Amino acid sequence: MSLIPATILTGFLGSGKTTLLKRVLTEAHGQKIAVIENEFGEENIDNEILVADQQEQIIQMSNGCICCSIREDLRSTLSELAAKKRKGELDFERVVIETTGLADPGPVAQTFFMDDEIAESYLLDAIVTLVDAKHAAQQLNDRVEAQRQVGFADQIFISKSDLVSSEELDALQHRLKHMNPRAPQQVVHFGEVPIKQVFDLRGFNLNSKLDIDPDFLKEEDGHDHDHDHHHDHDHEHGEHCDHPSHQHAHGHHHHHDDDVKSFVFRTERVFDPARLEDFLGAIVNIYGPRMLRYKGVLWMKGTERKVIFQGVHQLMGSDLGPEWKPDEPRESKMVFIGIDLPKDILIQGLEQCLD
Repeated sequence: MSLIPATILTGFLGSGKTTLLKRVLTEAHGQKIAVIENEFGEENIDNEILVADQQEQIIQMSNGCICCSIREDLRSTLSELAAKKRKGELDFERVVIETTGLADPGPVAQTFFMDDEIAESYLLDAIVTLVDAKHAAQQLNDRVEAQRQVGFADQIFISKSDLVSSEELDALQHRLKHMNPRAPQQVVHFGEVPIKQVFDLRGFNLNSKLDIDPDFLKEEDGHDHDHDHHHDHDHEHGEHCDHPSHQHAHGHHHHHDDDVKSFVFRTERVFDPARLEDFLGAIVNIYGPRMLRYKGVLWMKGTERKVIFQGVHQLMGSDLGPEWKPDEPRESKMVFIGIDLPKDILIQGLEQCLD
């Protein structure tokens, strides 16, 4: 039986996760989806649309979707659902896991890689994060969980943008991009997101593109063009920057010092595979808990194919991608998203792995 795709839906309290889930659970989109909720609370699915048998805690919806709450832990809920699907007791095509507003999606994502039984039944598709534009600045300043949700995301949806000025929205998007340059951002109204933009995003696929906004890369260049590798020194802008996200409402100059930051490493020199493997292994061992997502498309000595690696926390996977095209400039690009990662150590270490 083919693997069941799973989506982790995370987001700030009040960001519209419930609205989005309600649409999934009640709209006629023709897909059978099982939604796993952390708890049936007030702010979750309204009890009117649940035909609930509390003992069972798996509820069918009118459109064929299923809603169930996590009983002991996510692992046992997932394996129970997969077992019921195999036996033909339940019919669903995919799973959406809603984490609570304050959860760190990391351990949820890890379940799909660490646990053999789960990995044999499910494919983790993507982590989708909903950000409430009105309260984002405050939540990102106050709560490291909110920052982690941004750092983990494969796709960011920004809701409630009609409640803020376009300058504030622009500043927020700028800030989110610095925390996570690999997740596309999209402004949505009331969680009204077309289903196709939530599913089959393949955020954990080892594919050979590294989707970083080209403007973001441009912003980083120009620091040291005389070198043959250009990495970005400071991901916070220089003092001359007058971008609105660095001006507070009171008008004074201000840098957000978010704990979750990203940086990109690019080089046109070839990597030595053994040295790079040793170095990345050591980094992941030491800093794994602080590394949220990382990915690279690499030019490696000894192969004509691109080497792709990516990871979540301590778990790293790699694969051979397509061959370099004859006319394609060979370069390596890596992005690291994490909590207070030691950029200097990483850059210095990576440079020592170049041939």
